[in-house]
Amino acid sequence: MTTLTLISKADCHLCDVAREIVDQVVADLPEGAVDVEELSIHDDPALYAQWWEKIPVVLVDGALHAHWRVSSDRLRAALTEGAST
Repeated sequence: MTTLTLISKADCHLCDVAREIVDQVVADLPEGAVDVEELSIHDDPALYAQWWEKIPVVLVDGALHAHWRVSSDRLRAALTEGAST
């Protein structure tokens, strides 16, 4: 199973957009293929220190996939590739 992590914060327009793209892309994949978790930089000082100026951040299996803007086509390709390996 592929793990997608969305690192965000409250009251962040780009985070809201990224969340919608993640939800749409994951909904198109087979059920259970992707485990989605969302973390807030306000809940974790280490996440804040690392990512505060780049949110939203999308990690796929712990590796940086995107920050600031998320492309649905690129995300779909990464998740499909991850599911097939």
